[in-house]
Amino acid sequence: MNENVKCCDSCGCDRERFSKASIAIGVLLYAIGVVIALFADFNLSIFGEAADTIAPYLEFAIFIASYILIGGDIVKKAFSNIADLKNLFDENFLMSVASLGAFAIGEYPEGVAVMALYKIGEFLQDKAVSNSKKSISYLLDIKPQYANLKIGDKIVKTDPQNVKKGDIIVVKAGEKIPLDSVVISGRSFLDISVLSGESVPKEVKEGDRILSGAINKSGLLSAEVISEFAQSTVSKIVKFVEEAGAKKANTEHFIRKFAKVYTPIVVAGAVLIAILPPLIFSDAVFSEWFYKALVLLVISCPCALVISVPLSFFAGLGGASKRGILVKGGNYLEALSLTDTVVFDKTGTLTKGKFAVSKALPSADFSKEELLYYAACAESASPHPIAASILSAYSKEINPSDISLCEELFGFGVRAVIRGKTILVGNEKLMRTNQIDFEPTESINTIAYVSINGVYAGHIVISDEIKPESLTIAQELRRLGVNNIVILTGDRKDIADDIAKKLAIDEVFSELLPLEKSDKIEMLSQKMQKGKKLAFVGDGINDAPSLARADVGIAMGALGSDITAQAADIVLMNDNPASVATAIKIAKKTTGIASQNIAFALGVKALILTLGAVGLSGMWGAIFADVGVSILAVFNSVRAFRV
Repeated sequence: MNENVKCCDSCGCDRERFSKASIAIGVLLYAIGVVIALFADFNLSIFGEAADTIAPYLEFAIFIASYILIGGDIVKKAFSNIADLKNLFDENFLMSVASLGAFAIGEYPEGVAVMALYKIGEFLQDKAVSNSKKSISYLLDIKPQYANLKIGDKIVKTDPQNVKKGDIIVVKAGEKIPLDSVVISGRSFLDISVLSGESVPKEVKEGDRILSGAINKSGLLSAEVISEFAQSTVSKIVKFVEEAGAKKANTEHFIRKFAKVYTPIVVAGAVLIAILPPLIFSDAVFSEWFYKALVLLVISCPCALVISVPLSFFAGLGGASKRGILVKGGNYLEALSLTDTVVFDKTGTLTKGKFAVSKALPSADFSKEELLYYAACAESASPHPIAASILSAYSKEINPSDISLCEELFGFGVRAVIRGKTILVGNEKLMRTNQIDFEPTESINTIAYVSINGVYAGHIVISDEIKPESLTIAQELRRLGVNNIVILTGDRKDIADDIAKKLAIDEVFSELLPLEKSDKIEMLSQKMQKGKKLAFVGDGINDAPSLARADVGIAMGALGSDITAQAADIVLMNDNPASVATAIKIAKKTTGIASQNIAFALGVKALILTLGAVGLSGMWGAIFADVGVSILAVFNSVRAFRV
């Protein structure tokens, strides 16, 4: 079928209006021709006995005029293709031969009907494709048109591509964030649904990172640009969407190749059906066999396959995009539908990747407030995530004048002098080295022991929390047919085993370096059944080798990392592990719909051919086998948008 014509100027719109008008007039003339033909069939006079001799010529003229108005462009295109020696056996050729052949044997109404119904089917299919494209187009529309650049005391509206890293921009309520930035003043709520699929607005304040493409819903924000437009989140999304259609699934490639071989064979078969029986059998009438050949041509047109299968994957890509799942092409969607093993990185993927104080347990001589205060002061100068978690748990402002000494003891912890007291915060080795009488604690979590002037003050339990969505991910994946769920992590064995037990994971490999993760993926791939695929889900730059090695690499919330996004085949715009299950569900539904379309199209065509061979179906059945099946297959394809 033809692609939608984009009317980018008045002439284009005029041509489209003229085309619709000509088809409407053609259909009206066709109806008049059918009425005249019916009167003639029943020997009823329309013009009077003397004038009825012109009825056959009038009928022919009306049908010819109707045919030219409705299908003239198709015939023209068919002859143009023949002259250029390209696409010789496409649907334009098949429809032209079938309809002109019907005219040649006097079947004028059927000749016009072939073209009329084909054009109606083409219009409905274009409508469906147009509606389908809106799901992709909305992503392309998120590209901001301008940025409010702050220059001195002035605000200048400019193209986002003119803004440099380090520049200050202002985003007013209702405007799109033009570039990835960090808020330096203001507080607001952002609509991030187009980026992550999340409908709940996100609150942002000073120090928070904001991504281009999100919409500022309320307050005024001033922000410092952290990446230029070409490297911004919105540019990466647009690039993903624009390139996705170029990477075809194996099923799409098969259908294209199938059509190129199948159509010439059908045309050759139709020629033989028209010629051989009259030559071999004396009672065979050429016009009857020629008509059967025309029926075969119409039935055999591969429109339903050539259009609906790619549209299924196109719809699947659009449906995934609406949910914040960016897939680089239909081939990855197809591979994901065959996933048998899903391998997860742990930290930041299944867990939050942020350390938090879960318990602060002081000894008998100290209070919880004292324990947290001295630990927070001692850790205030450390860049370590554990230090950040202790400072967050204390939550109060620290007076720098309280601290007279603070030093990092690599591999042990920190030493500080606070209000004249010597404070030690660190691991068991730090306590033993300094001969502190303490109580060792067995735990899979990180323990920070604290001493004050050589006296044990208690310990702080620090853990990496499991994401709530991770608790059901294994169950959801198994329901979708995934048989093996694995964790690969560089974390300690006892911590990894505990997480795996809580999440009902099948296998866990711990204390791995990044390249060792890639080796484990190689090992797991070799153990899988032929035809099955392995997907790896990670979130950090160190996961890039594993993302590249897996059959399907899935990066979580990784558009901020160029390396990770480039290595991945699918990018989840949010940090929700449940999106992995959603992606697999979309992939399975998409490939299922494509398979349904193939089976339905070939099945109906085979049925109509069989009925035609025994004389139970003619041109009208052939038209349904082509146009009707195409329309139904297209409407079935767009179901891939909804999961």
